[in-house]
Amino acid sequence: MGSYRIQLVVGIVSSLLFVFPSTQGWGEDGHAIVCKIAQGRLNSRAAAAVKKLLPADAGNDLSSKCSWADHVRFIYTWSSPLHFADTPDALCTFNNQRDCVDQATGTRGRCVVAAIANYTTQLLDYGSVPKSKYNLTQALYFLSHFMGDIHQPLHCGFTTDRGGNDITVHWYTRKENLHHIWDDSIIETEVERFYDSNITDFVNAIQQNIKNEWADQIEDWENCSATDIPCPTTYASESVDDACKWAYKDAEEGSVLENDYFLSRYPIVNLRLAQAGVRLAATLNQILDQGLVMSM
Repeated sequence: MGSYRIQLVVGIVSSLLFVFPSTQGWGEDGHAIVCKIAQGRLNSRAAAAVKKLLPADAGNDLSSKCSWADHVRFIYTWSSPLHFADTPDALCTFNNQRDCVDQATGTRGRCVVAAIANYTTQLLDYGSVPKSKYNLTQALYFLSHFMGDIHQPLHCGFTTDRGGNDITVHWYTRKENLHHIWDDSIIETEVERFYDSNITDFVNAIQQNIKNEWADQIEDWENCSATDIPCPTTYASESVDDACKWAYKDAEEGSVLENDYFLSRYPIVNLRLAQAGVRLAATLNQILDQGLVMSM
């Protein structure tokens, strides 16, 4: 009976997430794209570990579980502030001591930056003897999801508008909030317009750009520090910079966002999806293969 109730609640929450999309990080497609890119870049030992950690119903497809953390936010209520690292308005810089805080309670050390560090550390227990005290499958889900969230610029947006959730604009003819546009609408419009609504072709195009256009940047994306992997404060700093330069610019309350906005912003979205996937893979390769000891 208890198991049935949990499944029922998860189903209800999943439905609500589609009704109120602003509660998500990247939308379902965005998170799936990040995880597809990452899984395709795993080394053999990390790939085997991910396969072992995934449940049978995932079919060894990490992308099928990459929105799990959104689906359980209202069950694991403590996890809700871990999706964001918002900053004071218009500062356009991330300061971990100042900004890694649960905005609702004022509790410090509760944000997406700390969450990535925490679940990376938990996954270092993979293969340990005796068995890890952590639920490493959930740690994999959380890490994979939060690595996507931190690369979405408005997950490091401004505190007063809740990362653009409180800014109402029009996306062409549809009334939406700005956060949702960066979660979903830019990706949806690009896939529909340029890839005949085929998400697989879109993923393939990003992967080709990783191999070609961005090839000379990959090492820098993967190796953010001589000692630490990942480097979530770096990722958050990049995101708030993009939020200021691209997401908020020309997107005031009541704005109509059309081709000028879309055509200049979708390359930023593509880049952030690619960086998130590459960095997630690099992190999993390090911690599930070499068991790197990090100083978080």
